[in-house]
Amino acid sequence: MNATHLPPGDLWVFGYGSLMWRPGFEFAEQRRARIFGYHRSLCVWSWVHRGCPRRPGLVLGLDTGGSCLGMAFRVAGGSRDAVWEYLCEREMATPVYVPRRVRALTGAGAVDAVTFTVDRGHPQYVGEISFERALQVVRGASGRSGANRDYVLQSARMLEKLAVRDLMLRRLASSLA
Repeated sequence: MNATHLPPGDLWVFGYGSLMWRPGFEFAEQRRARIFGYHRSLCVWSWVHRGCPRRPGLVLGLDTGGSCLGMAFRVAGGSRDAVWEYLCEREMATPVYVPRRVRALTGAGAVDAVTFTVDRGHPQYVGEISFERALQVVRGASGRSGANRDYVLQSARMLEKLAVRDLMLRRLASSLA
């Protein structure tokens, strides 16, 4: 998807992982939002931001099925192309994520948003992983954006603020603290 395929006007971005606590772009508004058809999962090997190919980290992805509560950010129309370029550079350092348009339900109504879902056919797709293996990976991985441990702790804190129960992240955070 390139900028010409984006919805017209202001750009809504749906964040479910690090975009919720470190968007990295200016936005005019943010709202709690839920999307359907995808769920948050610690299912992606990070070869760049939280790990490297020799020692990958684990990061969140939007996997098929269910629903996901996250944050929707409204970017003013004048900034949308620059923000989209930034998001593509950040989220698509490797092609494990696929940009998609989604319908995000917020307390003030539904919005058309863009987000990044996981490509299940990509070698970085983990699928399900045991708690023990996830803990081992997260403890030892680090990448361009820092330690995998910090990513998990920040993500768990944000989900706690949103009152989202993610048992894997909560358990990992407790073991890492």
